[in-house]
Amino acid sequence: MARYNGPVCRLCRREGTKLYLKGERCYTGKCAVDRRTYAPGQHGQGRKKVSEYGVQLREKQKLRRIYGILERPFSNYFDKAERQKGITGDNLLRLLERRFDNIVYRLGFARSRNEARQLVLHNHFTLNGKKANIASIQLRVGDVIQLKEKSKDSPIFQEILAALGQKTAPAWLELDVNTLSGRVLALPNREDIDTNVQEHLIVELYSR
Repeated sequence: MARYNGPVCRLCRREGTKLYLKGERCYTGKCAVDRRTYAPGQHGQGRKKVSEYGVQLREKQKLRRIYGILERPFSNYFDKAERQKGITGDNLLRLLERRFDNIVYRLGFARSRNEARQLVLHNHFTLNGKKANIASIQLRVGDVIQLKEKSKDSPIFQEILAALGQKTAPAWLELDVNTLSGRVLALPNREDIDTNVQEHLIVELYSR
C-alpha cells in the first residue's frame, strides 16, 4: 500500500497549523509548528498572495494529510460522498471518520492515525471477532473492534494502555477499557467530528 514516508512535521508547517501527525509530541514544545511558524523550503518565509483556488487547494491538502490519504483514494472518497444523499462535505468527513484506522485512533488505542494504521496492518486488532488488517475498511453501526490478547503485553501497547483511562471516546463510539474493545454506536454527525477543516471549500474545489 502506497503512503507518504517523508518528514511529517513539514506537512504541518506547509498547512500552517497542527495536524497532530506525531501524537503526543504535537502537544509539547518540540512541535515544529510552534518553533518555526513559516512554511518549509527556501522560500517558506516569503509572503505570498493566495488565490481563491489556492485557499481551496490548501484546505483539501490539509484534510488529506490529517487522515493520511493519498490523492487518488481521496478523490474516490469525494466521488462516493457526492453520490450519497445529504451534504457532500459532511458525507466526506463521515466516510473518513469511519475508516478502521481512524476509529482505532479515536478510541485511544493509538497516539496518531499513522500509528493506528501500522497497528491495524500488523494484525493487532479483530473486527467482529475476525481477523482484519485493512486500514481503509468502512465500519458500520454495531461493529466491534478488540485488541488481540497476545498484543496486550507488547511494549508499545503497555505504554498506550497506561494512558487509555484518560481518553474520552467520541459520542458515536463506545470504549470498554476492561475488555479493550470499542463499538460503533452511530454514524458521526458533523458536530461529532472535531477536525478543523472547512469542508465546503473542498466541495467548491472539486466543483470547478
